[in-house]
Amino acid sequence: MTATLHVCTTCRRAGEDPGEGPRPGAVLLAALAGGPCPEGLRIRGVECLSACAQGCAVALSAPGKWSYVYGRLSPDTAAEILSGAALYAASADGLVPWRDRPEIFRRQSLARIPPQE
Repeated sequence: MTATLHVCTTCRRAGEDPGEGPRPGAVLLAALAGGPCPEGLRIRGVECLSACAQGCAVALSAPGKWSYVYGRLSPDTAAEILSGAALYAASADGLVPWRDRPEIFRRQSLARIPPQE
């Protein structure tokens, strides 16, 4: 079963105006997609995760698993995001023990959504 890391490409970080350049969310997507992808994970850009006040934002989801939305991220945290996403992809139900999660996933979770029945 493949998990999906959704990356908001329209996100801006609080207090930043990228002007004519790419938005921080698009830069985050490029950083995440620029290296090897963990097994069982696909990375997908999406236009909006409605976490505008908490950008940059990503969401993790997979059939039959809990889903998560994380915010206040940056391209500098790409390795940590991929590490946490790999743990999520390897889990049976999406519930990774708190102490095993990367620190950004412990502190920057915006929502946890139950699996669809």
